[in-house]
Parts: sequence; C-alpha cells; structure tokens
Amino acid sequence: MLRFSFNILLLLLSTGAFAQDKKKDTVTPKIQRYGLRLGVDLSKITRTFYEKDYKGLELVGDYRLTKKIYIAGELGNENKTTDDDRVNFTTKGTYFKVGFDHNSYENWLDMENMIHVGLRYGVSSFSQELNSYKVYNTSTYFPEAPPVAAGTKYSGLSAQWIEVVAGMKVKLFNNLYGGFSARLNYLVSNKKPENFDNLYIPGFNRTYDGKFGVGWNYTLSYFIPLYKSKK
Repeated sequence: MLRFSFNILLLLLSTGAFAQDKKKDTVTPKIQRYGLRLGVDLSKITRTFYEKDYKGLELVGDYRLTKKIYIAGELGNENKTTDDDRVNFTTKGTYFKVGFDHNSYENWLDMENMIHVGLRYGVSSFSQELNSYKVYNTSTYFPEAPPVAAGTKYSGLSAQWIEVVAGMKVKLFNNLYGGFSARLNYLVSNKKPENFDNLYIPGFNRTYDGKFGVGWNYTLSYFIPLYKSKK
C-alpha cells in the first residue's frame, strides 16, 4: 500500500513538472502586418513656401512584400527657376521612381520601424526655358556685357537614372510614420536640347557634376494594413 501511494505521488509530480515545462516552452507568435503605406515629401512642400523660385510636390509609397522587402516608389512634379552666375533658366516637369527597400532593422514586440537600403529607377519628362544668359568675356580691358534676354523654350526633354537609397522610417503614432532618406543618383540617359544643357532635372536635381547627383526627402506617411501573418 505504501509503495502504491509513493508511485502515485511520483506520477503526479512528474506530470506537474512536464506541464510546467510545456508551459514555459510556449511562445506567443509575433504578428506581422502587411499593407500599403502612402505619404508625402515634407521637404518639397516646405521649399514651396519659403523659396520663391521653387514649386514642388512628391508623393511616396511602399508595399510590404515580404518580412524584409518593400516595393517602393515616388511620383512628383517640380517647377524651379535657377539663377546662376552666367545663366537663368526655368525647369518644369514630372518624374516617377520605382524600386525596392530592404529593411535591415530587427524589430521586437509590436515595433514596425525601418532602417533600409534600396534601389530606384527614375524617369523624368520636362521642359527647359532659357530666360537670360551672360556672354563670357576673357578680356580685362572691356566691361562685362549685360545679360541677354533669351526666352527660348525647349520641350519634350527626358532623362533616366539609377538611384541608391539609404534611410529610415519611425512609427510616430498608430499607423503614422516619419521618415528620412538620402539618395545617390547616376544618370543613364539624358535627352538634351540643342545649344543648351539639362542643368537641372526634376527628381534628379542638379547635373553640374556630370552624371552623378544627390537628393534627399523627409516624409510623413500613413500605413494601411491589408492582412496579418503570424511568425
């Protein structure tokens, strides 16, 4: 009788320990949200208000394809007058960029922040208007000639480029994100006007340094969740 009671006691203890270990090994699955994020570039809106020779708007968006990969793109319009030492010209046009971002930040709990690198392919269609220019004079004996009013318009221009992107997105409130990205651009093709050059390309920025350019944006975007997945 004593041995029978002892065996029952051992059985109860072992069952309780097993249940306790099983409870410890249970992990609550992490919920991954997938959806579309849409927003706007705040830097271009801000420039429109404080810079009299600039008007611009850029819409941004990305779609979470996998845990780390996001399809991303930008759509924008720019109207900029550049007053350089020798030339004054106005650039007007639209652009579109499409590519992907890879999130290298390992979120924990319910965080959805991003530290990402990515790639874009950009296309721009625009026009240039040469407002005025100065004739270059190498002589020191004659005064510099006044600017020449031109008013020459060049339309049907285009450019294409590759863009390397690095940036971050941080969750500010529920589904609302603030972001920043820096871009290094390389010009692939550039349809130039006759007797002039594309010194500024919408979406690409300045081209004074040859085929390379730089850019950046500050974004505010809203995430629209479409479905969830358990990790």
